[in-house]
Amino acid sequence: MTSFSNWLDQVVSVASYNLRTIPERRGAAFTSAIGIAGVVGVLVGVLAIAEGFRLAMTASGAKDIAVVMRTGSDSEMTSGLSRDETRLISDAPGVARDGDTPLTSAELFVIINLPKRSTGLDANVPLRGVEMTAVKVRDDVKIVQGNMFESGKNEIIVGAGAARAFAGLDLDKEIKIGQNVWKIVGIFTAGGGVAESEIWTDAAVLQPAYKREDSFQSVYARLSSAGSFTEFRDALTSNPQLKVKVLRLSDFYAEQSEMLTKFITTIGVFIASMMALGALFGALNTMYSAIASRTREIATLRAMGFSSGPVVISVIVESLAVSLIGGAIGAGIAYLAFNGYEASTLNWATFSQVTFKFAVTKGLLIQAIIWASVIGIIGGLFPAVRAARLPIASALRET
Repeated sequence: MTSFSNWLDQVVSVASYNLRTIPERRGAAFTSAIGIAGVVGVLVGVLAIAEGFRLAMTASGAKDIAVVMRTGSDSEMTSGLSRDETRLISDAPGVARDGDTPLTSAELFVIINLPKRSTGLDANVPLRGVEMTAVKVRDDVKIVQGNMFESGKNEIIVGAGAARAFAGLDLDKEIKIGQNVWKIVGIFTAGGGVAESEIWTDAAVLQPAYKREDSFQSVYARLSSAGSFTEFRDALTSNPQLKVKVLRLSDFYAEQSEMLTKFITTIGVFIASMMALGALFGALNTMYSAIASRTREIATLRAMGFSSGPVVISVIVESLAVSLIGGAIGAGIAYLAFNGYEASTLNWATFSQVTFKFAVTKGLLIQAIIWASVIGIIGGLFPAVRAARLPIASALRET
């Protein structure tokens, strides 16, 4: 126990001395820290895109809401349901009711072109035809300006994200979509979810405008409870009159976001990995230079009885400290620069724009610090081993 205590005292003594002398090597230490800050900043910035998109896609994914589409369809764009089928879905067990009215909404999904406010270039925007019960099915939808569209009229309400991102979507304005002119009567939010990227109107008005006759593409249903999903799904999939797939809304949105999220994450990690190699070489160079300038000091410590272990650990601690400073700088800059930054990107499942905000989460910041720590430990390990192996006699003779 005494020998371990002595060893620990040596570690503390040498490590504290190394940390106190960092300002003497501030040029090299600063360069190394900035390199690591760049790695962390890029990593957090890119992953914040993926995290923000994922959060936007899943924010409205309540466990007690189900979406029903035709069997074999991978998105609403490729689905199709008749009026009779939507009625059978509404009458299924497990559906919540408002009095005698089932809380379901048979819906259409079409894509229109609108110019972005930022660039003036056209982009695909979702136009969704819904039933009047849609706001009760999705209870996170709130009209924040204006009012709900009236049934049977060429009126639309616009998601807050779409209103900010696309030109012409201002309250009380009129906009020509297809052959019809529509009046914008309301702006709505949806808890930051994907619905905020959409434009809503009455499905009964949208059907003839796009020659959809009496067909729909999906049915959204609020369930009596999250536990009612199995009963609801089994009743529909076992009904010989229906050929449908039933998903929880949370699972549906997770599927929609998975491909793009994985792609962005892969790209981010790849770029950060390439930059990390450069930062690692910078850390190695810094620590090798530090060892070279303190050869006699290290040899003196060894001659005084300090063992190799404390020397190795002290050099790694120094490298880790520089890396953590760089990591903290990079993470802080990334948070200030990216968190909450609003953008839009293409949802590959529907080929329409989704507006979202970059999200620098606690998990990303922790991940960034881990990356900085790994660079610091590896960057200090090899110089530390070299320092511990310096021959005492020859090192003392160095000038």
